[in-house]
Amino acid sequence: MDFLHRLRASLAHFMYGRYGSDQLGRALLYASILLLFLAYPTGIGLFFILSIAGYGWVLFRIFSRDHEKRALENALYLQKTARLRTEVRQARVRFRNRKQFKYFRCPSCHARLRLTRGCGEKTVICRNCSHTFKMKA
Repeated sequence: MDFLHRLRASLAHFMYGRYGSDQLGRALLYASILLLFLAYPTGIGLFFILSIAGYGWVLFRIFSRDHEKRALENALYLQKTARLRTEVRQARVRFRNRKQFKYFRCPSCHARLRLTRGCGEKTVICRNCSHTFKMKA
Protein backbone atom coordinates (compact mmCIF):
# COMPACT_ATOMS: atom_id res chain seq x y z
CA MET A 1 0.00 0.00 0.00
CA ASP A 2 1.25 3.42 -0.81
CA PHE A 3 1.13 6.35 1.58
CA LEU A 4 -2.25 7.77 0.48
CA HIS A 5 -4.00 4.39 0.84
CA ARG A 6 -2.57 3.92 4.34
CA LEU A 7 -3.57 7.47 5.28
CA ARG A 8 -7.12 6.90 3.99
CA ALA A 9 -7.38 3.59 5.86
CA SER A 10 -6.12 5.09 9.11
CA LEU A 11 -8.52 8.05 8.80
CA ALA A 12 -11.43 5.66 8.13
CA HIS A 13 -10.42 3.61 11.17
CA PHE A 14 -10.25 6.77 13.31
CA MET A 15 -13.67 8.00 12.13
CA TYR A 16 -15.37 4.64 12.70
CA GLY A 17 -18.20 5.13 15.20
CA ARG A 18 -18.05 8.91 15.05
CA TYR A 19 -20.97 11.09 13.97
CA GLY A 20 -19.48 12.91 10.98
CA SER A 21 -20.98 15.81 9.06
CA ASP A 22 -24.64 16.79 8.68
CA GLN A 23 -26.74 19.81 7.68
CA LEU A 24 -26.31 21.61 11.03
CA GLY A 25 -22.55 21.09 10.86
CA ARG A 26 -22.38 22.53 7.36
CA ALA A 27 -24.52 25.53 8.38
CA LEU A 28 -22.23 26.17 11.37
CA LEU A 29 -19.18 25.91 9.13
CA TYR A 30 -20.61 28.42 6.62
CA ALA A 31 -21.58 30.78 9.44
CA SER A 32 -18.08 30.52 10.91
CA ILE A 33 -16.49 31.29 7.54
CA LEU A 34 -18.80 34.29 7.12
CA LEU A 35 -17.91 35.56 10.60
CA LEU A 36 -14.22 35.15 9.80
CA PHE A 37 -14.61 37.18 6.59
CA LEU A 38 -16.49 39.85 8.55
CA ALA A 39 -13.87 39.93 11.31
CA TYR A 40 -10.93 41.01 9.14
CA PRO A 41 -12.27 44.10 7.34
CA THR A 42 -14.31 45.37 10.30
CA GLY A 43 -11.66 44.68 12.92
CA ILE A 44 -14.26 43.44 15.40
CA GLY A 45 -12.60 40.81 17.56
CA LEU A 46 -15.91 39.33 18.69
CA PHE A 47 -16.56 38.07 15.14
CA PHE A 48 -13.17 36.31 15.16
CA ILE A 49 -13.85 34.71 18.56
CA LEU A 50 -17.32 33.56 17.46
CA SER A 51 -15.81 32.16 14.26
CA ILE A 52 -13.24 30.11 16.18
CA ALA A 53 -15.95 28.92 18.59
CA GLY A 54 -18.05 27.86 15.59
CA TYR A 55 -15.14 25.85 14.17
CA GLY A 56 -14.69 24.17 17.54
CA TRP A 57 -18.38 23.29 17.72
CA VAL A 58 -18.24 21.84 14.18
CA LEU A 59 -15.25 19.68 15.09
CA PHE A 60 -16.92 18.57 18.32
CA ARG A 61 -20.01 17.49 16.37
CA ILE A 62 -17.97 15.66 13.71
CA PHE A 63 -15.89 13.68 16.20
CA SER A 64 -18.71 12.99 18.65
CA ARG A 65 -19.71 9.39 19.35
CA ASP A 66 -23.14 10.32 20.73
CA HIS A 67 -25.15 9.71 17.56
CA GLU A 68 -28.58 10.15 19.16
CA LYS A 69 -27.84 13.56 20.63
CA ARG A 70 -26.27 14.87 17.41
CA ALA A 71 -29.17 13.50 15.34
CA LEU A 72 -31.69 15.21 17.66
CA GLU A 73 -29.78 18.51 17.34
CA ASN A 74 -29.79 18.17 13.55
CA ALA A 75 -33.51 17.28 13.49
CA LEU A 76 -34.31 20.35 15.61
CA TYR A 77 -32.25 22.53 13.26
CA LEU A 78 -34.04 21.09 10.22
CA GLN A 79 -37.42 21.62 11.86
CA LYS A 80 -36.69 25.24 12.79
CA THR A 81 -35.28 26.16 9.37
CA ALA A 82 -37.71 24.19 7.18
CA ARG A 83 -39.69 27.24 6.08
CA LEU A 84 -36.59 29.30 5.28
CA ARG A 85 -34.98 26.45 3.35
CA THR A 86 -38.20 25.95 1.36
CA GLU A 87 -38.39 29.66 0.52
CA VAL A 88 -34.75 29.68 -0.64
CA ARG A 89 -35.24 26.53 -2.73
CA GLN A 90 -38.38 27.96 -4.37
CA ALA A 91 -36.64 31.28 -5.03
CA ARG A 92 -33.86 29.42 -6.84
CA VAL A 93 -36.42 27.60 -8.99
CA ARG A 94 -38.25 30.85 -9.77
CA PHE A 95 -34.97 32.52 -10.70
CA ARG A 96 -33.93 29.59 -12.91
CA ASN A 97 -37.31 29.61 -14.72
CA ARG A 98 -37.75 33.38 -14.89
CA LYS A 99 -37.46 33.44 -18.71
CA GLN A 100 -40.07 30.73 -19.18
CA PHE A 101 -42.66 31.79 -16.57
CA LYS A 102 -43.94 35.01 -15.05
CA TYR A 103 -44.40 34.63 -11.29
CA PHE A 104 -46.88 36.77 -9.37
CA ARG A 105 -49.09 36.70 -6.28
CA CYS A 106 -52.84 36.52 -5.96
CA PRO A 107 -54.16 39.94 -4.89
CA SER A 108 -56.60 38.29 -2.50
CA CYS A 109 -54.73 35.52 -0.66
CA HIS A 110 -51.12 36.27 -1.78
CA ALA A 111 -50.54 32.73 -3.07
CA ARG A 112 -47.73 32.36 -5.60
CA LEU A 113 -48.92 31.76 -9.15
CA ARG A 114 -47.26 31.60 -12.54
CA LEU A 115 -48.10 32.05 -16.21
CA THR A 116 -46.14 31.00 -19.26
CA ARG A 117 -44.43 34.03 -20.75
CA GLY A 118 -45.79 35.22 -24.07
CA CYS A 119 -49.31 33.86 -23.61
CA GLY A 120 -50.85 37.35 -23.58
CA GLU A 121 -53.49 38.54 -21.15
CA LYS A 122 -55.22 35.70 -19.29
CA THR A 123 -58.01 35.42 -16.79
CA VAL A 124 -56.45 33.73 -13.77
CA ILE A 125 -58.39 31.80 -11.14
CA CYS A 126 -56.44 31.38 -7.92
CA ARG A 127 -56.21 27.75 -6.85
CA ASN A 128 -56.42 28.66 -3.14
CA CYS A 129 -59.18 31.23 -2.86
CA SER A 130 -60.85 30.99 -6.32
CA HIS A 131 -60.36 34.74 -6.81
CA THR A 132 -60.59 35.69 -10.52
CA PHE A 133 -58.44 38.46 -12.00
CA LYS A 134 -56.66 39.37 -15.24
CA MET A 135 -52.90 39.13 -15.63
CA LYS A 136 -50.68 39.87 -18.60
CA ALA A 137 -47.69 37.62 -19.19
